[in-house]
Amino acid sequence: MIPSHRKSSLRSLSALALAVAVLSLGACQQPQTPASDGKPAATTDAKPAPAAPTKPADAKPADAPPTDTASDTPELRIATIDGKTYDLAERRGRWVVVNFWATWCAPCIKEMPELSALDTMRDHIEVIGLAYEEIELADMQAFLKKHPVSYPIAILDVADPPKAFDTPRGLPMTYLIGPDGKVAEKFLGPVDAKKIEAAIAKASAQVAVPKA
Repeated sequence: MIPSHRKSSLRSLSALALAVAVLSLGACQQPQTPASDGKPAATTDAKPAPAAPTKPADAKPADAPPTDTASDTPELRIATIDGKTYDLAERRGRWVVVNFWATWCAPCIKEMPELSALDTMRDHIEVIGLAYEEIELADMQAFLKKHPVSYPIAILDVADPPKAFDTPRGLPMTYLIGPDGKVAEKFLGPVDAKKIEAAIAKASAQVAVPKA
């Protein structure tokens, strides 16, 4: 038979052990903060929702009518923000990357440094950026101070974009124009130097050059 004072000691030890266990469990969990509706908010241990797949930014409503005025040999003569005039017809003999973009389009901004490097480092390739958005000249100039590029930029009239090109249904939208002035490739979504140079190599390989 266990003496009464021993029983009392055992009960004290058991209570102490239980208290330690409870405190240990509490330290392994993030405290819940009550929400405004009285229900406990989710703990910070919850896993974040998977990110949505990247897709080109919408440039026009999904129900916008398609444009059928695009040309295989597009013409483009437009004023750039530096006060000059860009004429695509004067670029014959070179590959031209015509890039439709906007300052609010994250994928557009991401590809700008690589397009700029391509324009600078490849003598046979040049880039023209067509801003497809309603933006003031001063705001565009301020944006380009933060995101400088080597190639010319023009601001389009979204109500009257160049009719020789398809009206962008998403951004970025990029055309690769060959040395003959014809469209060699179209890209809907981000591009990089590797994609453009691969398209140039593919288009060049398809041109037969018979020799006598």
